[in-house]
Amino acid sequence: MNRNDPPAAPLSLADIGTLDFEKAGGLLPAIVQHARSSAVLMLGYMNREALRETLTRRRVVFFSRSRQCLWEKGETSGHTLELVGVRTDCDRDTLLVAALPAGPVCHTGTATCFGDEPPAGLTFLCALESIIAQRIVERPEGSYTARLYGAGPKRIAQKVGEEGLEVALAAVAETDDKLVAESADLIYHLLLLLKSRGLSLERVAAELEARHSERSAAATAKP
Repeated sequence: MNRNDPPAAPLSLADIGTLDFEKAGGLLPAIVQHARSSAVLMLGYMNREALRETLTRRRVVFFSRSRQCLWEKGETSGHTLELVGVRTDCDRDTLLVAALPAGPVCHTGTATCFGDEPPAGLTFLCALESIIAQRIVERPEGSYTARLYGAGPKRIAQKVGEEGLEVALAAVAETDDKLVAESADLIYHLLLLLKSRGLSLERVAAELEARHSERSAAATAKP
C-alpha cells in the first residue's frame, strides 16, 4: 500500500507503518467522531504506540503532548471512548476515529469538546444510549436508570412488556400525543434492556438493514 492510496477499510495493526508520522514530528492529529450520530467529539494526538494501543485495547488512547506519555481517555473519570474503527485521510497523516463515548467527552462535563449542543431528530437516540451508559457508570443518587439497570434484565424486560401494552392501548383509545408519549417510554426501556444484554441500537438497525437487503435481493431475483 502506498501512502497516496485513498483510505479504504478501517486501519489494522499492519497499517501503522504506512502512515506519515514523520510530517508532524511523530504525531498524527486524531479527530474523534461519534460512531452513530457522527458528531465531532474531540481532537487528540496519537503516536505509533498510542495508535497500536488503541487498536489493541479497543479503547481510544492518545499521546499527551504536555505530559509526554500515553493516556487512555476516561482512565480516571470512567468516561471512556469505545473504539469502533480508525480511518486515515488521503495523505495518510490524519486519523478519523469512530468511537462510542461512555459519558461526557470533555473534562468540563459537556458531551463534546466543542460544546453541548443537543443532537436533533433521530440522532438523539444515539445520544440517549450514551446518557444511559453514563447513568449506569456514575449511578447518581435518585437515578431511575441506574436503579432499574441494577434490578437486572428480567425486571427491565417486564417494564418493556408493560410499556408495549401501554403503546397498544394508546394506539386504539388515546390521542396522538398520548401515543407518542407512550412510544417514547417504550423506546427508552428497550434501549436500557439492550444495554443490560451488552447490545446496542446499532445492532438492531443492522438487523433491519440486512432483512431489507435480503428481501430486496429476493424481489429482484423473481422472474
